[in-house]
Amino acid sequence: LTFKNCKKEEKADREFQKKFKFEGSINVLTQMMVDPAATEKRGGGKNLPLRRGEILDVIQFTNQEQILCRNSQRRYGYVPRAVMLHL
Repeated sequence: LTFKNCKKEEKADREFQKKFKFEGSINVLTQMMVDPAATEKRGGGKNLPLRRGEILDVIQFTNQEQILCRNSQRRYGYVPRAVMLHL
């Protein structure tokens, strides 16, 4: 990981914390997979795009309906709990 990447990641994390009013450190609780049978959706607002079979980092189990996740492009957003599978 280069210094430049590190700075970019820190910036992405700060923006996420501001946008989602997320306080404290960002910890990955677990990883889950988007159901390969799920309908793919373009993200928008605070929702992550859904890609079948994608492995996401779980940051927070927000509520019964959604989970706050981070994808491999280091984008953050909500994903419907219904489409997430435990690895």
